[in-house]
Amino acid sequence: MALSDIEIAQASTLVPIMQLAKDRLGIPAEALEPYGHYKAKIDLGWLDKHPGPKGKLILVTAISPTPAGEGKTTTTVGLGDALNRIGKRTVIALREPSLGPVFGMKGGAAGGGYAQVVPMEDINLHFTGDFAAIALAHNLLAALLDNHIHHGNALGFDVRRITWRRVMDMNDRALRNMVVSLGGPANGFPREDGFDIVVASEVMAIFCLATSRKDLKVRLGNIIVGYTREQSPIRARDLQAQGAMAALLKDAIKPNLVQTLENNPAIIHGGPFANIAHGCNTITATNAALKLGEYVVTEAGFGADLGAEKFIDIKCRKSGLRPDAVVVVATLRALKHHGGVAPKDLNTPDLVALDAGIANLERHVDNVRNRYGLACVVSINHFTSDTPEELALLSARMDKLGVPVVVARHWADGSRGAEDLARMVVKVVESGSSQMTFVYEDSDTLWDKMKAIATKVYGAADIAADAAIRAKIDKLQADGYGHYPVCVAKTQYSFSTDPKLRAAPSGHVVNIREVRLAAGAEFVVMICGDIMTMPGLPKEPASSRIDIDDDGKISGLF
Repeated sequence: MALSDIEIAQASTLVPIMQLAKDRLGIPAEALEPYGHYKAKIDLGWLDKHPGPKGKLILVTAISPTPAGEGKTTTTVGLGDALNRIGKRTVIALREPSLGPVFGMKGGAAGGGYAQVVPMEDINLHFTGDFAAIALAHNLLAALLDNHIHHGNALGFDVRRITWRRVMDMNDRALRNMVVSLGGPANGFPREDGFDIVVASEVMAIFCLATSRKDLKVRLGNIIVGYTREQSPIRARDLQAQGAMAALLKDAIKPNLVQTLENNPAIIHGGPFANIAHGCNTITATNAALKLGEYVVTEAGFGADLGAEKFIDIKCRKSGLRPDAVVVVATLRALKHHGGVAPKDLNTPDLVALDAGIANLERHVDNVRNRYGLACVVSINHFTSDTPEELALLSARMDKLGVPVVVARHWADGSRGAEDLARMVVKVVESGSSQMTFVYEDSDTLWDKMKAIATKVYGAADIAADAAIRAKIDKLQADGYGHYPVCVAKTQYSFSTDPKLRAAPSGHVVNIREVRLAAGAEFVVMICGDIMTMPGLPKEPASSRIDIDDDGKISGLF
């Protein structure tokens, strides 16, 4: 019987993190803050003084996700291991898993098979406490806001126009909408409120986009938490909150160093979702990896229409980062699902369904090459049910686009199974053919930015919003926020806002349901369709499979 992911991880031999940091990255002990034997935080002061040189940046993205799974994180880890295997000093830069998916639908999120980051139990459960610190900073601001209103409301909050919700790192639909401050005068003034998941917090976005502690504190102070009756914004700095919030993030802002199963270095830091936030790890972590490695392999959440678009239009726009190549991950099983096959039948060969489902991959590849201006490689995450005929069909379709296809077997074989992928990625990087472009310009209006994403990337005919939402977008434009990038929150399962529309739907209209200004993160969130910023748990959550024995050994994470 094949071992589970957690059994593979628990059977691995890890190198003490202080030794790995010194031997592989040249980081001295005094620049590390160990969290046990196999995790450590890297000192920001040491990183600031470390000269580089700057490595090559590889972005891993994927087709639109399906119940079949695509293996984007697994491919990121496998590719990083394989690049090290062929002699390229490589650092992996990933996001931290949220407890929402860990206990909800997905289970663990540290790679899979023989391409994992470890210790996987720690990484999936609390890790170094970064998410807890972010939640505390966010909720401190919420507490200060209500406390200010209770003690006289000198800033003149209109309690009908408070925009700052609370957060927790768990899926709990019961907390989406609620009333707080019940119980009489001693408990404040009752008002509507609600919870989002931590990964949707603006503090999380700021944490991932800040370039220094100074920048972090300025951005935290710029958060708009509500408005007066005259609709003037009230910011976190008006509540004198930014200093205490930044203090809570004192240690969290330091990047986390761990390792892969093959004892290669990995930096894991930050974790916004790409379907409700901008979906990228911290700029600090990516820049640190680029200083420490000849090659850096990072990922962006979900498909290339969400994570990769936001990586380009938000993270790269604000940081100056530029990917040298992109890997688009797909599986034949997932493509057959996009072609209409039910999950129970995905292991059955089906050239007709595969032919239809490849349209999803083609649009993602087209976006990467012709919307983002980046050279790409298609990586097929191999399953034993894949047939030569199916692989030949896919390769023929990609050949017409002039895109190389590599079948990778890192899940089963580790770095050895991804050597061909690594060599192809190096070849694409060394060709120097990537010339990154944005989907829209800073000078475009917010409405036009959203329309550009919908029509150019999603294949939509148009965007729509009711009169109240359109008026709010127009007011944000008039109030001076028009130069901000747009962060789209929508279903990850389709190019449309309908998760049931598979493959590559065209001609649909993207409806904007809600707009949120993230003045500290410096982007405008457009919430589309039925997407929720506080997810719910499924009927059979992954938590029901997770357990711990009398010796403290965890099982069921994946």
